[in-house]
Amino acid sequence: MKRLRRLFVPASRESSQLGYDFGRSAILVLLGLIVAAIVVKGAEREQPLEFTTMIAHWANYAHEDYLPFVEEARPELVQVGFYGAHYWSLAHTKHGAGYPAHFPRIGLGQNRDWLRQLNQKLHLFDSLVVGHFNIEFLVGDPESDEGPRGFFKFYRELWDEQPLGLRPVDDPLDLLERNADGSPIQNNSYSIGGMKEYWACLNNPHWRTVLKAWVRHGIGQGLDGFVINYFYRHNCLCDHCQSAFHDYLDDRFDAAQLKNQFGITDLATHKFTEIGSWHDPANSTPFKREQLRFSQMATKDCFDEVFVRYGRSLKPGLIVGQWNHLGNFGQINGDERCLLPAGLWAKNEDYLWYSTGGSANYTDLKNNDLGEGTLQARYIRGASGDKPYTLGKYESTRTRAAIAELAANGGAPMGFYTRFTDPAARKVITQYYRFIQRHDAIYSRNRSHAEAVLLFPRKSVHAGDVAPVEAFRQTGRALLDRHVLFDILPDDLAKADRLLGYSKVYQAGDDVQEGQTKFSAPPTVRVSASRPATGDALHLHFVNYNRTEPSQPKSPGGGIQDEKPINVGGFRCTVPIPAGNKLKGIRFFTPEKKNPIEVVGDVRETGEVHFTMPEFLVYAVVELSLQPGSPDAP
Repeated sequence: MKRLRRLFVPASRESSQLGYDFGRSAILVLLGLIVAAIVVKGAEREQPLEFTTMIAHWANYAHEDYLPFVEEARPELVQVGFYGAHYWSLAHTKHGAGYPAHFPRIGLGQNRDWLRQLNQKLHLFDSLVVGHFNIEFLVGDPESDEGPRGFFKFYRELWDEQPLGLRPVDDPLDLLERNADGSPIQNNSYSIGGMKEYWACLNNPHWRTVLKAWVRHGIGQGLDGFVINYFYRHNCLCDHCQSAFHDYLDDRFDAAQLKNQFGITDLATHKFTEIGSWHDPANSTPFKREQLRFSQMATKDCFDEVFVRYGRSLKPGLIVGQWNHLGNFGQINGDERCLLPAGLWAKNEDYLWYSTGGSANYTDLKNNDLGEGTLQARYIRGASGDKPYTLGKYESTRTRAAIAELAANGGAPMGFYTRFTDPAARKVITQYYRFIQRHDAIYSRNRSHAEAVLLFPRKSVHAGDVAPVEAFRQTGRALLDRHVLFDILPDDLAKADRLLGYSKVYQAGDDVQEGQTKFSAPPTVRVSASRPATGDALHLHFVNYNRTEPSQPKSPGGGIQDEKPINVGGFRCTVPIPAGNKLKGIRFFTPEKKNPIEVVGDVRETGEVHFTMPEFLVYAVVELSLQPGSPDAP
């Protein structure tokens, strides 16, 4: 943990320095501007953020067992609490006690005090604390029999200039996304407290001022950072979006191209009737994709202005990450970054959260569906350049497998639904987290050890062709089934120097060959490999998805009692010893055993070591300890 905390000003001390005296907010802003002038780029931190375990909770974080659980499990990062639009829409209402935020109190001040105290207590466990920040999704009614409700009541009646500064506009309706007729975009998907849902426009500079005030407020509560969600831009046709889209097209195309490709004869006077975002790939057109690309670049620009440049001007080293959605690689109709240029993908972010939704929270073993996020994990790792990441799998049953597949692939388990109120789940989470912590040298800043690489067809997606994505999924599944050690890299990042270390480069749809490293493991086992940041070793990670499934097909189960893993082992492993090394020994680790087991290996003249895999339940690591020399040297 010391390696991680050195990168940041301890938030408990920083909270006392900043204080809760928001009368000093003007001083903080001034100091922030001075710092911003010093760290004007404010983009990437000097040392990358590092953590290997985390928890995240939207509910039950006020439970009496929450803090004792954190003290037991000691996650390096705790993602908890709400500081964006959920807070300002609902914390002052009786409806805030329900979905999504489950606030423990009623009242902005009451919840503010409670969250600040929670953050202080979490820091006593040496955990970094990151707050959830809804960037634009507003709940409320501008007018009702009770007057304004939700967000609109806050903005009109409860806005406190001492912590937040002046309101940027008088009328909150001036902050909202707009339809073609000028009316606010609204819906009733959740109907929290019978209130409607609105969307603030991220291209509106006044809304960005509101967001900055909220960032300043959250930092004042002792947070180490924010994870920001709801990066959706709808078909907003407000003046700000019209102007921003004009500028975008003007930078991308000349007059002849605009006329020939999109029928725009005079960009300066053109009034757009559609500036959309996600859409059905089957109905995609070049102009729809330009709208989607613009939307994703605009939300990225808002993220950088508000959280990276402004947030880090107030708190150097502020942790920032996005909560996005990937599912089963849905593109054009999903994935908040699907059309971002490669140079902007996850730029300036410290860690990544990607939700797999309902695509990976059950097994269908007879049809070889392991309910896994392995391909998603390797894609995120490769696309981001080894930044910390997690998967939100909505998995409350297969707790061991959810933790294991992230640990095995360089991620930080586990993304969501750490059911600490269930004693059996709490025991397993603590057991697996302590295993990772005991063997920190295996996980901390490790790097993938792969023989092959599979290219994700991002160039095709950007051209509007999503058919290769299905071919990618099939090729990836075949590589996993044959236990090939492989990475994933988007093809627009696949420069020659990035591919030099791989013996085989796979395109989507290619036939799969057996790897140099061979495992006779059953198809319900996934295998990956890593090299530690320090020391000479090769680590093989094994995740076993075999289990007794619920009687109802494709059921996600009702809790850890339905995980029911089935032991596996006894299969043969043939592993080439890395060049320039000889084998010192082999050890076997698993969370279910406190101490490692020595494994007997047979080193052949071919430079390979052969051994039999000991039995394990869900997750195991085999360490090949190395030293310089020839494999067959005495």
